[in-house]
Amino acid sequence: MKPVFRLISRAWAASPKRKMASFALVGLCNTAIDFGVFMLAFRILGLPIVAANIVAWLVAVSGSYVMNTMITFQAETGRVLRRKDYVNFAMSGVLGVIATTATLVVLSWHLPVAAAKLVSIAVGFAVNFTMSNLVVFRRRVPKT
Repeated sequence: MKPVFRLISRAWAASPKRKMASFALVGLCNTAIDFGVFMLAFRILGLPIVAANIVAWLVAVSGSYVMNTMITFQAETGRVLRRKDYVNFAMSGVLGVIATTATLVVLSWHLPVAAAKLVSIAVGFAVNFTMSNLVVFRRRVPKT
């Protein structure tokens, strides 16, 4: 019975829907971390808005990398943190910020800002998940 359980477990772990759901939950956690660190840096530490935002993004992207390595993309990473993967993950996050901002600006010309923001969040999720899945956490081929 154990081999059957392992097979089902591996299939569940590799499921794109499971990965997307896990990625979304990690993203929700990191959204809260980003907001909390930003408010702490801005209100309590008195950092300027841009500096507080950069600090918050760095903390959130670091937490996101760790959680995604250990949970969402565990099959691809073997739960091993790698500097190169972290840098790629952070760089892919920059692409997500650019995509989100561009979407928000363009859609705000045609939609209410709140609606544009909701769509831009979805676009950012899609870009970040795609970059993470195809670039940062891709399955490694064993060296022969």
